[in-house]
Amino acid sequence: MATKTQEGAEAGTTAGTEVRSDDETRENTGTAGERGAAEPEGAESAAVAAGGAEAEDSSEAEGAELAEEAEGAEDGDAGGKAPSGVGQGAGAVVSAALGFVSLSGGWIGTIAGAREQLVGQLRTSSTASVATQIKAVYGNAWHSTALWAGLFALAALLTGVVVLARPAFGAPGRPQAPWIKSVTWAGVSLGVIGLLLAVLKYSDALLALPSTG
Repeated sequence: MATKTQEGAEAGTTAGTEVRSDDETRENTGTAGERGAAEPEGAESAAVAAGGAEAEDSSEAEGAELAEEAEGAEDGDAGGKAPSGVGQGAGAVVSAALGFVSLSGGWIGTIAGAREQLVGQLRTSSTASVATQIKAVYGNAWHSTALWAGLFALAALLTGVVVLARPAFGAPGRPQAPWIKSVTWAGVSLGVIGLLLAVLKYSDALLALPSTG
């Protein structure tokens, strides 16, 4: 009888141990499952954070691109509104033409000289001295031609100076075309030469009237 009782107690102890082992296994399994479930949640959070950072980076990049496009559009508008230089080119050509005309006096100077010659002939009597006739007929006509040549030279000089100074009052950083500078400087040079010749002719320092003495 004692032997059977001991065997029953040992069997109960063994069964209890096995039950405890099963419970511990289940607990360990549940803990591992909870850890496994927690790990994916953490990974998902990290992925979401990374995705948010990438979205922010892409938003910043798009913002920078839009800003660059806006700046390019503004530059294009500014370039479209900038002066094309047509007026400056026209002024350069006009300056050169006026400077060339000042050397010859032009047809206006020729007509003015012929008019003064005719007036001198009408106002001078045949009994006047030779010096008076020369001055009235030829001297006044010569001075009139020199005067008009000087006016053309002065106009060429002023026009050239305005064209050369125009970029300082226009769009900053926009250089003047080389051909405009060349033609303008040619007009200014011709204007200076024409003005100098006109002064010399009007003052009788160049090609003075012949002496009658």
